[in-house]
Amino acid sequence: MNSPNSWLQLALYVAALLLLTKPLGVFLVAVLERGKTFLDPVVRPLERATYRVCGIDPEKEQSWFGYALSLLMFSAVGMLFTYFILRFQDHLPLNPQNFPGLSPALAFNTAASFTTNTNWQNYAGESTMSYFSQMVALTIHNFTSAAVGIAIAAALVRGIARHSAKTVGNFWADTVRVTYYVLAPICVVFALLLVSQGMIQNFKPYTVAKTFEPYTTQVPKTDDKGQPVTAPAPKLDDAGKPVVGADGKPVMVDQPVMMDQKVDTQTIVQGPIASQVAIKMLGTNGGGYVNANAAHPFENPTPLSNFIQMLSIFAIPSALTYYLGRVVKNQKHGWAVWGAMAAMFLVGALVCWKFEAAGNPIHQKLGVAAADGNMEGKEVRFGIFNSALFATITTDASCGAVNAMHDSFTPIGGLVPLFNIQTGEVIFGGVGAGLYGMLIFVVLAVFIAGLMVGRTPEYLGKKIEAYDVKLVMLVLMVLSATILAGTAWAAVTDWGQAGLNNAGPHGFSEILYLFSSSVGNNGSAFAGLTGNPTNGDWHYNVTGAVAMLVGRFLMIVPILALAGNLASKRLVPESAGTFRTEGVTFVVLLIGTVVLVGALTFLPALAIGPVVEHYLMQAGTLF
Repeated sequence: MNSPNSWLQLALYVAALLLLTKPLGVFLVAVLERGKTFLDPVVRPLERATYRVCGIDPEKEQSWFGYALSLLMFSAVGMLFTYFILRFQDHLPLNPQNFPGLSPALAFNTAASFTTNTNWQNYAGESTMSYFSQMVALTIHNFTSAAVGIAIAAALVRGIARHSAKTVGNFWADTVRVTYYVLAPICVVFALLLVSQGMIQNFKPYTVAKTFEPYTTQVPKTDDKGQPVTAPAPKLDDAGKPVVGADGKPVMVDQPVMMDQKVDTQTIVQGPIASQVAIKMLGTNGGGYVNANAAHPFENPTPLSNFIQMLSIFAIPSALTYYLGRVVKNQKHGWAVWGAMAAMFLVGALVCWKFEAAGNPIHQKLGVAAADGNMEGKEVRFGIFNSALFATITTDASCGAVNAMHDSFTPIGGLVPLFNIQTGEVIFGGVGAGLYGMLIFVVLAVFIAGLMVGRTPEYLGKKIEAYDVKLVMLVLMVLSATILAGTAWAAVTDWGQAGLNNAGPHGFSEILYLFSSSVGNNGSAFAGLTGNPTNGDWHYNVTGAVAMLVGRFLMIVPILALAGNLASKRLVPESAGTFRTEGVTFVVLLIGTVVLVGALTFLPALAIGPVVEHYLMQAGTLF
């Protein structure tokens, strides 16, 4: 951590983010509150045509229930649309590699993943998805799921700002305007910028090149239909010894039959990469065109592209805090929320950087210099600081894109992205999701403050009553219960343990990360876990998909109910006892609420995962 260059990059990043926040926030106010924008002459006719074709009356506002119902219907139709494209991509155009359709379980997992803005990938994109699937099934969701998140945040902010009202906006108009005025125009410019950095954007078939040194490897044997051939083989324990059943005989499991294959060519991926990367970052989606995601030179070719991609992840979530302040007519409150997010982000980034820079003491005993830090799983082009910063940013936001493998981080370095997700993705968070998630904690913090001073809690002139707190607690319980229940179930079952490539606390951390990432709609992974095994086991695909759907929609509905209830309240005048929602006191209380809720909920699980692994690493044990 003694690198002046790294400190300068961190300062430059925070400064650039701060400079973007107000102008982009002002633009979001104009888009979401139906003001005038410089894009009106070009986009307005398209917007009107869309309303006319779809039969939408943009001036007709909806109650929170109507807003939620529209959202659920839109998401369900989109998910089914994606599922069928993935299942039958072999019958659709733009498939020069002739990839087969996905299995039912994997198609279900992927459709749920992109519908919920999670973008968890139980597949390698370059060897699974056709160009048509990448562009139509997946990239369209990158736009729509991001627009939906921003729309929900706008509905909640309107609920806070309005009084004695029965409506929170129009879901269809909000989604259309965010897509047409914000996401699409920025992504066009962003994609062109990425192309200028050397990112690929074409429809060519994959390039096949001869390797300099042919080699032989073992691959699974397949039948005439391309399915893996399996045969009974003894199940092995962590020590590589056969597992014996109660009858004294070896436990048999089906394992792939392996065969030798000579490799003298290399396949180089092609396709429309830049257009997908632009929206995967700006919309905090994170789903990579290729399996290595932003660690691949085709998805992240230069240090400048790396910096801009990190900046784009936080751009809209940061600007939404300014939107909050403007709409509720209390700009100091918006900046206070921004300050709380920024403070938690900086602490996480510095902790992750510190432990990755410190490296692994076991490796150092083998001759690796302590100054080299932990470079396992990291791109030499980016180094330790940019890898730690990227990991912190992508898990603060519900993005999930990665430029390093989190599974290879040190235990505490890996704990930071894991805990970032478990806070509810509120440290800037996903587009929209970060703001409405943080506002849940704002209401809880105000409630706690009211209890401490012995008066009815108030938030921006609205009394926070029992119904509001029940909705807040429902949101938090959905997050924690689903993560912990899914992890506990997988950790004690054969199918859960079968996907692990690591034993002990690290293996447990892989399972915990999977369900945290799924419920938190993040999408990044401790990639040592195999979520889509070759033997066709469907458990992780299905449980992961259910966790994503629960984490998205069972949290959105009570949030919209809270918006509707707040909108219906009357304003109460401020008094000497009113708790101020700006300033240092409020920021500290808000940060404390987020950290304490996360720590009290997940500390036991973290203790038997990354924390105990850290101490075992210090004692000389690896997993």
